[in-house]
This record gives sequence, C-alpha cells and structure tokens, in this order.
Amino acid sequence: MFEEKIDQIFRKVSNMLRRLFTFLKKIRRQKPKDIPVPDKKPSIYVKPVHPWRMCPGGQHYRRHTNVSAYTRTDGTEIGVHPRRGTCANNPSGKDQLYTEEMEQIAGQYFDTFKLVPLPEIPKFGKKGQFYDHFIQGWTQYWNDVLKPNEPLDPHMIKALIASESSFDPNAWNEKHGPGRARGLTQVTDITLRYLSLEKYHELKDHFLHLKEDDTLNPNFSICAGIRWLFRKKEIADSKIMGEVSWIDAVGEYKHYKTDNPHMKEFIDLYESLKRK
Repeated sequence: MFEEKIDQIFRKVSNMLRRLFTFLKKIRRQKPKDIPVPDKKPSIYVKPVHPWRMCPGGQHYRRHTNVSAYTRTDGTEIGVHPRRGTCANNPSGKDQLYTEEMEQIAGQYFDTFKLVPLPEIPKFGKKGQFYDHFIQGWTQYWNDVLKPNEPLDPHMIKALIASESSFDPNAWNEKHGPGRARGLTQVTDITLRYLSLEKYHELKDHFLHLKEDDTLNPNFSICAGIRWLFRKKEIADSKIMGEVSWIDAVGEYKHYKTDNPHMKEFIDLYESLKRK
C-alpha cells in the first residue's frame, strides 16, 4: 500500500516536471511580443536587364566572396568560408555593372564576334584588330539595354578608338586630376565618377563600377566609352530639343564641332570602314 502511494507521487512529480520543461522550452523559442515578425511573402523574380547578365536587376555579380560566421537554428556554428558566384544588392538599388561581371560577359559571349571581325584599318594593321570582339560585344549590349531609335554602329566605335588612342590601351593625354584621360576610349577620371555614382545626377540608371586604373583594361575602357557616348548623345539631343546623329554625339564626346579638322578626319575614317 505504501509503495503504491510512493509510485503515484513519483508519477505526478514526473508529469509536472515534464510539463514544466515543455513550457520553458516554448518560452525560450518564443520571440518577444514587442518585435514584429514580418509576414513571409513569396519572392518575386526580377529579370536581369540583359540576357548576358548573371544577376537580377538591382544586383551585381561577385565571383568570390567571404561569408561571415553564423549560427544555424539548430545551434550548429558555421565559420567564415568562401562562396563563389553570388549576387549582391547594389547600393543605389539600380542597375550597375561591376568589373567581375564585365569579365564574365566578355569571356562567355564575345568570342563569337571573333568569327566576323570588323574591317582592318591599313594604318594600324593587325594592331587595330585586337579589340574588335570587345567593340562589337559592348555595342550590341548597350544597344539592347538602352534601345536607341538608331542603333549605334560598331564601325563608329572602332573609328572613335582609332582617333582617340590609336589602339594604344595605355594612351594618356598627359593631364592630371579629373581631366586625366587614359585607355582606348580616353575616358577621363571625372567621367568615371559620373558613370559610377548616382550622386552626380549624370545618369538615371545603368551605372558602371570602375576605378581610375580600370580604364587601362581594354574591355572596361570600351564598355565605359560606349556607355558615355550614349550619355553624350542624350546631352546633344537635349541641346536641340530633338535627335542628333551618332556623328554629332561623337562631336559632343570629343568636344569638337563637325567642321573641326579632327572631326573630319574621324568621319572620313568611319566612312571608309563602312565601305569595306
């Protein structure tokens, strides 16, 4: 009789302890009531701005990145570790091309342009053929993204590079400060800031992310030069409250009028490329 009472008491205490343990476990997992819990909504797919892009609009591609240490919900601790091929949010929330993605695009898609190179310029020989795939690739890319009424002709970009740098990727205008221009398309340091940062209010969207020395890279220089030529055409259009030709846009790019001897030389070179 006494042993049965002891057994009953033991079972009651065990049940009470089990309920108490379960209650404490719930409290521990429960989030404080004053912290709002966001509703889980289905993620919305955002298309890339171009089929060649790796990430959705508003994000940029990162080839290599380090993931910070964190603790999983089950208590497992994960240390710092590398991750390949990720997308990160752009600070501006708008479209922005980073150098890693420019390299990825050129390496993956531009080799096909080597099958049909642009005409040779006799004055420069084979030297003038090295960058044809970058010229054709980035011209097509920016035509697709910015959708001009009259598509930009890659022959014009080749003539522009020939007249700006003679196909020398290390060309320099021997200036210092914001007006220093280097590379194939002679993009200036201040222009790079306009292309890279929204705070200058030069571009509304489709920014680049380039440092000053990146203009010495032919791939980056051509991408930046074409983007800047599109912007110069917008500026030239606004001056006449209409639409100018791409030759007029090049004049805006070079700061020359079309009757300037340097512009005439460029136009003759462009026309000769188109005839071939």
